[in-house]
Amino acid sequence: MCCSSCELTNIIITVEKEECGLCKSINTMWCAGYCYTQDLVYKDPARPNIQKTCTFKELVYETVKVPGCAHHADSLYTYPVASECHCGKCDSDSTDCTVRGLGPSYCSLSEIKE
Repeated sequence: MCCSSCELTNIIITVEKEECGLCKSINTMWCAGYCYTQDLVYKDPARPNIQKTCTFKELVYETVKVPGCAHHADSLYTYPVASECHCGKCDSDSTDCTVRGLGPSYCSLSEIKE
């Protein structure tokens, strides 16, 4: 059976710092695609069915400067960048595993700077 198309892809995310008053859109790499999954007809509590999702296998961190910060505020924002992907269990300790999140371009502040 095939089919895994889980791979690195270029995305745009929006980062923000409350003390800066602006959001910044940045290009980065993340994992996207499909992983083979199945929904069992018979649910066996002794054998849990763990659905796999396209997620990162390896991460690196990059830092950007968020514009509009007050002089006393730290304007640096560090974010994760996927460097390798795989089909695996979603790690809720480090990832938003919800079905529908806010999305990578969400900004709670009033303005986005490119």
